Amino acid sequence: MGQLRIVPAGDAAWLVEWSARIDPAISRNAVAFAGEVRHLHPAVRDVVVGYCSVTVYFDPLRVDDEDFESRLRDLAARPRDVGETDGAEVDVDVCYGGEFGPDLPDVAARVGMSESEVIALHADRTYRVYVVGFIPGFPYMASVDERLALPRRDSPRVRVPAGSVAIAAGQTGIYPRETPGGWHLIGRTRAKPYDRARDNPFLFKPGDRVRFHPIDRAQFEGTS
Repeated sequence: MGQLRIVPAGDAAWLVEWSARIDPAISRNAVAFAGEVRHLHPAVRDVVVGYCSVTVYFDPLRVDDEDFESRLRDLAARPRDVGETDGAEVDVDVCYGGEFGPDLPDVAARVGMSESEVIALHADRTYRVYVVGFIPGFPYMASVDERLALPRRDSPRVRVPAGSVAIAAGQTGIYPRETPGGWHLIGRTRAKPYDRARDNPFLFKPGDRVRFHPIDRAQFEGTS
């Protein structure tokens, strides 16, 4: 997993970090570690998984700080036999291009492909959810085909519609609600990454595997 580092993040949290890179093995280890930490001590309040890190929030009045750090370090250093998969499989229907994917023509031109080829490449793999953040429910998923690994847009948009499916810097994501954003918009989905009316508001969590399925506009609008 590379070098392990544990540092305080304020007076009520510890940050556990491994090698700083987007790596499925590191992510699987972080997800497994996070699950174990939740049962480490009653003082644990929350556990947040990053690309190569886990932040552990705790009640400082209920633990001995040095002892808790030592227990975290021992747990983090423990070898784990993590499999290739560790999360749910999530299928997402996407209507690509047109008004729903206004950047698709530019993406296709920049990578020297047709729009249909870009769609096929984007939908022809399973993505791992590494992080959920930025705004509630936004899933950072990797990795897109290297031919589609464009940098962010030079000029971010002030408004990106909810449900927009986008790519940037080798990753793909879904905007849960209207927000500013600088990724390339290639389609839209009716799936809701975050819905507070659901028992579990978050559709995605770190470790989930996501597949995109192209649909036409009639299917998107529920008229077919």
